[in-house]
Amino acid sequence: MKRWLRYGSLLIAVLFASVTVEPAFSYADAPYHGYTENTHGDRVHSINGYFYERSIEGVELESGPLNAPEDIFVGSDDSLYIVDSGNSRILHLTEDGKLIKVMGAEEGKGKLNEPKGVFVTGDGTVYAADTKNQRIVIYSADGTYQKEFAKPESPLLGASFSYSPSKLLVDKRGYMFVVSDGNTQGLIQIDPNGQFRGFYGANHIGFSWSRLFVRMLATDEQKAKLATTKPLEFSNAVQDKEGFIYTTTLGTETNQVKRLSPVGVDTLNPGVKVYGDQSFDSIPAFIDITVDENGVMTALDLMNSKVYQYDKLGTLLFVFGGLGEQNGLFVTPSSIAQSSKGTIYVVDKGRNRVDLFRTTPFADTVHEASKLYVDGRYEEAEGLWQQVLQQNGNFDLAYFAIGKSLYKAQRYQEAMSYFKLAGARGEYSDAFYEYRKEWIREYFAWISGGIIVLFLFLRYLLPRMMRKMLRGFRAYSNKEKHPLPQPHSDRTMKGGQAK
Repeated sequence: MKRWLRYGSLLIAVLFASVTVEPAFSYADAPYHGYTENTHGDRVHSINGYFYERSIEGVELESGPLNAPEDIFVGSDDSLYIVDSGNSRILHLTEDGKLIKVMGAEEGKGKLNEPKGVFVTGDGTVYAADTKNQRIVIYSADGTYQKEFAKPESPLLGASFSYSPSKLLVDKRGYMFVVSDGNTQGLIQIDPNGQFRGFYGANHIGFSWSRLFVRMLATDEQKAKLATTKPLEFSNAVQDKEGFIYTTTLGTETNQVKRLSPVGVDTLNPGVKVYGDQSFDSIPAFIDITVDENGVMTALDLMNSKVYQYDKLGTLLFVFGGLGEQNGLFVTPSSIAQSSKGTIYVVDKGRNRVDLFRTTPFADTVHEASKLYVDGRYEEAEGLWQQVLQQNGNFDLAYFAIGKSLYKAQRYQEAMSYFKLAGARGEYSDAFYEYRKEWIREYFAWISGGIIVLFLFLRYLLPRMMRKMLRGFRAYSNKEKHPLPQPHSDRTMKGGQAK
């Protein structure tokens, strides 16, 4: 009886604890389903890499609630700069979300009019894209107005050029690269003195047979009436620690994300690559991107309100978010940024707030393994990729990376197995080629001996055997055609007596 009472007490205690103790975060709590892509581009289920933590709405600040926020920038100290466009100001907050200062709200030269972008240098100097006022405004680290750069003047721009700065970045030289709404000629380069220095990294117009055919058949009058095809405009641009500029482009089905070299050449996409999810009725519309110190790219798609994360080589790692009003989903996302600790901030203009997302332990493992893999340290990454597969057996990148490690270690047969699981046909062929050479080297003596024996057999022994068999066959045939006479007995019977 005492034993049953003890078990009953233990059961009641467990039930009480399950009710009173706050449950830990579960991946199933997220309002979105995690997935990634296999080598064929198909979706496969994956553990979520990020989960929603909290939001900054401004109601908890003495500055008041946010109104149609457009952009966010994370400073070198992980403090936040939020472009509160509807209130025509920029808020500077601590990493914990406490207000430090407000810029652009007071009357005077520094007053903003519906700004859309912000950039902060390492020393705290703030550059604001004052869109409605068609200028770039610069504030000191303490928020004091310093100067402004109006529309740059240059014969290359032309008198009809419309200047509407929306996003910008500043390189180490102090050159500004400006995204101007409606401009299709690339990023506008402006030097520290406000002088125009040319366009940078413009998108190119792809070749079209239909356009060429129409041009060939159209008359001069018809050609004049045809709409001029222009390159697509950039929607945003950021710069990594190595000086590469990453851009996003709206309205294109391929290469929506680019990594531009100092001379404006795309070094991310050697060919045609599709980012995001495509369907028959819509194409991705990436409006912002952030890049961490390891080259991991996280891009924001306005069309389906999802966030896509890629490694430095452009391989999809995680997808999260979506359209909706639950925490973790977005109504009208407008900007994305990332702190040095990996926290991702997404500005939701439609809900007047900024959402914070933290990495899951699974994502931390993937990021660590991915960094080693991208750096070519395959053997060091192998153990981490094995941990990834223990949690998610659908992660093709892990199979591929382990295959690379085994290939580098000259364990070609094992590498073939992992490349097969990853669906990497080219790498599987390379591993098979090396394994075949290795197998031939190992069994060369036996193979050579076998070839020699086979040669001797075919050259000498087999012909002899064939000749012997042929002679035997001929002898047998002759015997059948000409049978030998039967031997007579030495005695014959005649009259019953022997002769």
